[in-house]
Parts: sequence; C-alpha cells; structure tokens
Amino acid sequence: MKNDKSVEFLYKTAIGRTIMRIMLKTHMDRIAVAYLKSPFSKPMIEKYVKKHNIRMEEFKKSDFHSFRDFFARKRNSITFDRDPEHLISPCDGFLSEYEINRDSIFHIKGSYYSVKDLIKYETLADEYQNGICLIFRLCASDYHHYCHIDDGYQGKNHYIPGGLHSVQPAAFEKYPIFKTNRRTWTLMATENFGPVVQINIGAFVVGGIVNLKENSRFSKGDEMGYFDLAGSTIVLLFQNGRISLCEKLLSDLKKHKEVRVNQGMWIGVSKNIKTR
Repeated sequence: MKNDKSVEFLYKTAIGRTIMRIMLKTHMDRIAVAYLKSPFSKPMIEKYVKKHNIRMEEFKKSDFHSFRDFFARKRNSITFDRDPEHLISPCDGFLSEYEINRDSIFHIKGSYYSVKDLIKYETLADEYQNGICLIFRLCASDYHHYCHIDDGYQGKNHYIPGGLHSVQPAAFEKYPIFKTNRRTWTLMATENFGPVVQINIGAFVVGGIVNLKENSRFSKGDEMGYFDLAGSTIVLLFQNGRISLCEKLLSDLKKHKEVRVNQGMWIGVSKNIKTR
C-alpha cells in the first residue's frame, strides 16, 4: 500500500520528522480542528471528493457547512451479512491478521506489541493468549463510521491518551503506532464470537473518536461510532478458538498482505464455542 506524498515527507526525511515532532508537541491539532470545523474549510470538500474518487450518491444528501460535516457524512443505508455465525467487517478499510502468542504479543512491521500495551489492563490481556488480532486500517477515501459485528452487550468505553501519528505504512516503520496513539477500547460480550475487545485508534494530528453508547445491548449492524476528521484504525481481539477467517482471504493474509474489505462484508465464521 502506497503512502501519501505528504506522509512520505513527514516520516522518511529528517526535516519532515522534525516538523512532525513540532506539530505533535505544540498541539497544532487544536488549530487544525478549529479550521476544519469552520465554514472556511468548505472549499476542501470538492477537491477531497475528486482526489479520493468518493461516490457521493452513496451518501445522504446534505449541505455541508464545513469539511468536518462532510467527513462525518452518513451512508443512505448499510448492507451487512445477517447470518448469526458469520463475522462481518466493522468498517471499510484494509484488513490484516496477526496471531497473538502465549505471552499475548504480536509483531507488526518491525514493532512488537502486547495486548497489555493496547488496553493497559494486564488481567484481561491474559485472556487473549494464542488468540487472533484483526486490524482494519481506514484510508482517507473510506467511510469512517463503524458498526457492531454481532448481537451482544457493550461495556464501558476506556480512553487512553496519546499521540496522533499517521497509520500509513511509512509511519509504522518509525513508530510503534498502536501503543503510542490516542485510542479507546471496549469489551463486548458477543453472542457468537465470545468476549471481543475492540480498540479504536486515532490518527494524524486530529484523530477524534466518537463512540455512541456504552454499558448497553447492541444488534449486529448497529452503528457503534465514528472517527472524526482523520483516517484511523480498528483492532479486534478474539480469544483462542473463537473464529476462523474465510478461506478466500487467508491466502493473502498469511503472506502478511492487507486485504481490502467493506463494512458489513462476511470475513469469517464462528467456531461455535460458547461464551464462558
């Protein structure tokens, strides 16, 4: 997957990395957010749509008052696989899969991560030893709302402060993004896939995360939340023996390639192990 030219500059040149450090330390995100929420940002919308080939007919018609309004746009409808034992993608994006070893550690592009790094909760992290980590990397052109993958109950939304690096490949080569970026995590008791941890990770200077509910029941396909103003990442953690991914995806995933998926798409199946 290619990086944007601006990301290449910021992460692959000495000058760019210096600029990035200044941006993160001086809270330039506040200036960027103020601008993107203002009417002055409206001219950006047409250029953004053309650059990323966004099909606006798929979205509800609206007179956007700012770029932020446009970024938070909603689809006319969401189509998803309704088979209870089928795991669906929570979002549009690029999917990758990693095995979590018995020490709750997995390896991504030069960085080692533990489940505890992501959620700061050691006791819970231990329950995902030998499980599966699914990573969904959203791009600028993607729909930035995410949905529930099953019926079940959602617990509290836990917020972890952090930086806001890009989630494009060039950034992974320099920084352990998932344990340094701002994020939220939620434990979900799902009916068909057992206890699932979902981690929503903010990205690139202004990455806001909006979760719509907590401590409540949900249904498969319900909107769970959305990312505000920047491309981001979703991580799903499954316990050992809970799911298997579709064969049509596995050949590429086993080569550590990212696979394009869409929200609601069937990506795996339940192994029918009951939640303890």
